[in-house]
Amino acid sequence: MPYPTRFAQLTADAKSRIREVSPVEAGKQQAGGAVLIDVREREEFVQGHAAGAIHLSKGLLELRIEETIPDPATPIICYCGGGSRSALAADNLQKMGYTNVASLAGGLKAWRNEGLPIS
Repeated sequence: MPYPTRFAQLTADAKSRIREVSPVEAGKQQAGGAVLIDVREREEFVQGHAAGAIHLSKGLLELRIEETIPDPATPIICYCGGGSRSALAADNLQKMGYTNVASLAGGLKAWRNEGLPIS
């Protein structure tokens, strides 16, 4: 069995510290006021994203999160294409003091597979 890549190791480490939620749970939390943040690149977001999500690419997330979501207790669910970049993003938001952060398990692919709304 091959050794994991450095990215996979980094992602696994982040996932050991964060909470992941299913697409169905994420949809319920969004309906209850949680903010969905799409951390993918702009081109990916434009091609389709979870309805109601805001775009803050992983490259700019830490720089712009405080102006976008100033209250660190706001429920936030990060997602990407498959769940790795969003795990890293959620981990960094927690390090910045955000206290109610999760990552969407399986990313947008899982969201679509559940038939949840796409914009």
